[in-house]
Formats: sequence, structure tokens, C-alpha cells
Amino acid sequence: MKLQQAKRSSSPMKLLISGPSGSGKRFSSLQQARGLVDKWEDICIIDTENGSADLYSHLGGYSVIRLEAPFHPNRYIEALNLAVEAGMKCIIIDSISHEWSGKGGCLELHEKATNSMKIPNSFAAWASVTPLHQSFLDAIIQCPVHVVCTARAKTDFIMVDRNGKSAPQKVGMALVTRDGFDYEISIHLELDQQHQAHCSKDRTGLFMDKSPFVISADTGIRIQRWCNSSGEESLEGKISQCSSMPELIKLYDELSHPQQEQAKMLFRKRKAELLAGKKVSDEVKQIPIHKNGHAVIL
Repeated sequence: MKLQQAKRSSSPMKLLISGPSGSGKRFSSLQQARGLVDKWEDICIIDTENGSADLYSHLGGYSVIRLEAPFHPNRYIEALNLAVEAGMKCIIIDSISHEWSGKGGCLELHEKATNSMKIPNSFAAWASVTPLHQSFLDAIIQCPVHVVCTARAKTDFIMVDRNGKSAPQKVGMALVTRDGFDYEISIHLELDQQHQAHCSKDRTGLFMDKSPFVISADTGIRIQRWCNSSGEESLEGKISQCSSMPELIKLYDELSHPQQEQAKMLFRKRKAELLAGKKVSDEVKQIPIHKNGHAVIL
């Protein structure tokens, strides 16, 4: 037992990316992980998806631990320990859903426990399964390095309007894991079918109430910067956290004129970063040259 001052950099992040099939969970988790660490070789992915982690091997030299059925919670813990012992700095678990609903996972263990009772009692059967699941959660929470989890989402169809006609669209609904998993993590990003991330939980304040975005290495870099920063965020830090041009302009307009002049080069640099590698959208093109009486940075 030790009393010490709270420090962000001493707390590795526990993150969750969820979404329906085809939403880009695996690719997004790899991109985010790359931003959290210095190089691809610092990343290990625990793959429960039939070797799918190898599909992105062209990105860099990350490591893979293939986890096949049975998906007993203890096997996940063994894989986590193996990655930590190998010196990995960020571990991706793709995905946690198998620990719950996969072959040999908690739901199957619960069914076996229930059927083994002289008088089957589904509620009482959880007494032997819940501690196993809790040990799995504890292994993630207490892991000394960053952990990025992916989770499947139960899917459903909703009717949306497309060019004046109703058409079905597949959407994510609920996590395929035991209720309450997202209480244990710091950031939960939910992906839609257009690979856009919607933030449903954020202890850092970096992504909550922001426009949907595509997860990239920059996402992980922003999280890592937050971990290494003090509670008082500098203006440079606030500029680097802006994830869209409207957000950048809003911050610019909130400053006094001397502050704007002093930080003009930082704003221009962030603008270039936001626009690099993509076309300027109509929304950006339509942003006025002048706003609130200030000559903004476009």
C-alpha cells in the first residue's frame, strides 16, 4: 500500500471500439493503437476472429496471438499475460465478445453449470461463472499497458430515407458481452456502417459531444498526449485537440486578438493537418472568411 500523487501518465488507457459487422473495428483499433505507441512492433493483437488480424500485416510489424475455441475467460488472461511478458506496450483484444458468447465462453459455461444441477437453477448457476468473468475484467483493468478492446454489436435494421425512398440500413444496437463492460473503460467509440466513430463515453473529454469522425493514428496520439499532460491544458494542446475545421475556428474566435496573433502559426499548422490527405468538404468551403468580426484563419 502506497500513497502517491495522482498522475495521468501512470495510468495506461483501457479503450473500447464497438460496432456491427463491417464497421471497421479491427482496422480502427490498429490505427488507434499505432498512435498510442512509438512503433508497430510495440503492438500485439489477441485475435479470436479466425486469423483476421493478419489481413492488415502490410501496415507494420505488429505481433499476433491467435486465440481459438474454447474461449474460456482464463485463456484470455493467459494471452494478456503472454503479451505483457513479451514487452508489448499496447494490446488489442479482438474481440471480447467471444469470451461471453463464443464456444466455451461464459454463456456456454453457464448453460453447462445449469444443466449439471440436480434441480436446474439458472440464477444460482451464475455463482460459478461470474467470478471467471470478473477475473477477465480485472486482467484488463489491471494490465500495466494500454488495452484496446473491440466488441461486436447486436445488429438490427432501421428504415432510412435515401433519395426520397425508404431503404433498410444495418445499425449497431447493444454490445455482445455482459452488461456493464463499458463501465470499466475510459473511452468507448461506437462505429457505424460508414466507419464513423460516435463517442458514447469519454473520461478525457477529447471526443464527447464532438462530430463523428474516422479513427486514425491521430486519435491515439491525442489520447497519449492527454495521458502525458497535466490538468492545465495549454493553448497549443487545445489547438492540437481540434478534430474539425469548425471546431478549430470556434476556438480561434474565443481568443482575444493578441492571443490570435500569437497563436496564428499554430492554427495554420493544425488547419493543414486537418485538410491533409482528404478533399475539403462543402461544409468547409462554405465557412465564411469573417466570423464574429474576426478575420479567421482560412
